[in-house]
Amino acid sequence: MFKAIFTNSFGILFSRILGFFRDLMTASALGAGVFSDIFFVAFKLPNLFRRIFAEGAFTQAFIPAYAHSNNKSAFSAHIFLIFLSIILVITLLVNILPSLATQAIAVGFDEKTVAIASPFVAINFWYLPLIFGVTFLSAMLQYKRHFATTAFSTALLNISLILALYFSAEKSHAEIVYYLSFGVVIGGLLQLLSHVIAIRQLGLLKPLCSGFKHLGTKADKIKEESQKFKKQFFPAIWGNSTPQVSAFLDTFLASFLATGSISYLYYANRIFQLPLALFAIATSIALFPSIARYIKNNDETKARLYMEKAFWFLAYLLSASTIGGYILAHEIIWLLFERGSFNAIDTINSAFVLQMYMIGLLPLGLQKLFLLWLYANEQQMRAAKIATFSLLFYIVFALTLITPMGAAGLALAGTIGGFVGFVLTIKAFGVKNFFSILASKKVLYLIAGSILFTIFLIVLKSFIDI
Repeated sequence: MFKAIFTNSFGILFSRILGFFRDLMTASALGAGVFSDIFFVAFKLPNLFRRIFAEGAFTQAFIPAYAHSNNKSAFSAHIFLIFLSIILVITLLVNILPSLATQAIAVGFDEKTVAIASPFVAINFWYLPLIFGVTFLSAMLQYKRHFATTAFSTALLNISLILALYFSAEKSHAEIVYYLSFGVVIGGLLQLLSHVIAIRQLGLLKPLCSGFKHLGTKADKIKEESQKFKKQFFPAIWGNSTPQVSAFLDTFLASFLATGSISYLYYANRIFQLPLALFAIATSIALFPSIARYIKNNDETKARLYMEKAFWFLAYLLSASTIGGYILAHEIIWLLFERGSFNAIDTINSAFVLQMYMIGLLPLGLQKLFLLWLYANEQQMRAAKIATFSLLFYIVFALTLITPMGAAGLALAGTIGGFVGFVLTIKAFGVKNFFSILASKKVLYLIAGSILFTIFLIVLKSFIDI
């Protein structure tokens, strides 16, 4: 279990380091102004779909269905064609009517800004069909317990964007955004190519091609399996997408705030996402195939043991990340971004947003772990209901806090929604089962360690501020 987690974590860490370097260059080149807002909006929608697909929904519905299928090649080919067709239609519509798509993402943009942003939205959207192909192939790789390719492939996107920023140096802000947009598409192509190579090396490419070839003759055999998958997939999408939908609504609402608000949310969220991806998402990706197999084989004892080990692993790491991120928020933003067009005021505003995000790191990260239990037991609809309540709380608090707190209020609203989702997920998992995990001396070590770490960082911060 831990080998797979560390493989994922190391790959994600490598990618995120490149991602922070990319963000550093982006902040220096564009600052926190109208063109940075435009690029982040243009990349928002395809990136939203990427997170929904790649970080849970598709994989958590596909792997159990794929495991139970008696005609795996035809089943996987059928699912791939259906989803790719839908995504291509959506992508073409966005390219035909880019201004409508732009207005849907950032309603607060005026007509002039929408006109400038529309071409970039159309270009960036071609990343979506490419990343679906990546997600589909990565699900097959995960079934074979191969995690390295997917973990490291995101680095290819960051490398592509870094090169785009390098080659667009000294150009106008509009030209830089064009370079970045085409960099997104090229990065998607590189990610897809790396997964095709991995699938081929593991001997999965031939069976998949065979599935396409014999799809017509085996359509009746996989009809029931496909219907069951679709029934589980759509609740899984909703159940996994709450943080992403919240982030999308953040952009929508922040477009009504002062210029730069979208960028503050973006930069702060990038830092918040590092420990979430590095620990919680990496653990859930590595753990899910095993949990699904144990549940399928009616071995709940082993599944719970895996859950317990992963819980304490995450509890320690996420607690430390929460404390460090909250106390050192200003120093982190200053170190990473304050240069070029990104000034001291941008640092202060982004740091406040980051603090509001960090409060919710522990519940959001642990929720991802306990949701695995629901998905492995094919309780996608229950997870979807939990996500709905979480999103409703986010919306209520976002509308309440946006006026007094601005962008930071939107981040805090997402945190509150995360706490609600965590409590409801624990209730679904079983309160008694949850407290049986907590009934350990490890909880005392966690509390004591957190207190000592907090004191250490406060003292360290006082020396930094001298």
